[in-house]
Amino acid sequence: MSEESIYDIDHREYVVIDSPIGFLRITGNNDYIFEIAFVDKKTQLGSEAPKEVSKCAVQLQEYFSKARKTFDLALKPAGTDFQQSVWNELHNVSYGKTTTYARQAAKIGDLKAIRAVGTANGKNPIPIVIPCHRVIGSNGSMTGYAGGVDKKGWLLRHEGVILGTQMDMFS
Repeated sequence: MSEESIYDIDHREYVVIDSPIGFLRITGNNDYIFEIAFVDKKTQLGSEAPKEVSKCAVQLQEYFSKARKTFDLALKPAGTDFQQSVWNELHNVSYGKTTTYARQAAKIGDLKAIRAVGTANGKNPIPIVIPCHRVIGSNGSMTGYAGGVDKKGWLLRHEGVILGTQMDMFS
């Protein structure tokens, strides 16, 4: 995996890296990561990446090579207070573990918010680092993932989750 491009967008810059699950665009600046997005292709621009973006690229490479299980990055995802609470709770789901939307709703204090939790997870602007891929259906099924269910399955297998037996692996 290598850094391939960078571009200035409204005082934010991004770098596109190649990963085992496709190209990832990391958007940030010297202080924060704002977004990681799945993209179809890399662009051919070149420049020096901001400090936190470079740090994120390195940590993702370490994650994909199984040398890292947690991330140490300054994150600043844009979202509502509810979305922020959902995303904050995701940090409590450990590498190699899963949770359910129902369990996540209970942990944020609103058992009736299962669908809203699912929607918030789908709008997570910093996937992988904010591990929404670790949330599954109550029946153990792999429900939606913004990057595609195939990527979600890859990430879970990468972390050692044996699909179909997640129910005993909740954090």
